[in-house]
Amino acid sequence: MAAHAAHIPETRRRSIGVSDALDAATYWAGIAAVYLSYGFLWFYAAKEKLFDQDGSMPAGLAKAYHGTIIDTTIGINTSWLLLGVLEAVAFLVIIASLAAGEFLPTRSKPILLAGLALAMFTFAVMTFGQNVIGNFEGVASLFTYMGVTGVVYAVIRYWLPRRS
Repeated sequence: MAAHAAHIPETRRRSIGVSDALDAATYWAGIAAVYLSYGFLWFYAAKEKLFDQDGSMPAGLAKAYHGTIIDTTIGINTSWLLLGVLEAVAFLVIIASLAAGEFLPTRSKPILLAGLALAMFTFAVMTFGQNVIGNFEGVASLFTYMGVTGVVYAVIRYWLPRRS
């Protein structure tokens, strides 16, 4: 009987080069920036409107909206409260994405993408409000925020590679 040599499986070793390290650092810095910026943006915006101001628009701002379509339809304080709720939902969607582990490189990011789409909608709602009172500098800023959010959405949706 001939002795059979045990088959030793070949192991592949992958060395991590500078390019891989930079790629990982870029991914983690970018994804952290998205979660931190949008998370804190919507948290503090919602907190201010819903808790610090109890859903009531500040007097100076309310004066600017007096007599507008917002004032004569849903009301100034109701619109402020609804905007705060919209911002709170945007924050909660970002938190849900974190809780689902979508920040990991191998995971798809449908919840994060929904949160970014909701962020764009929220910026659009605020843009409408600024247009109503003729604050065109505010409109330009909000339009820029909405556009940048669209770019972030596109980067995550179309260019961010899923790693295995």
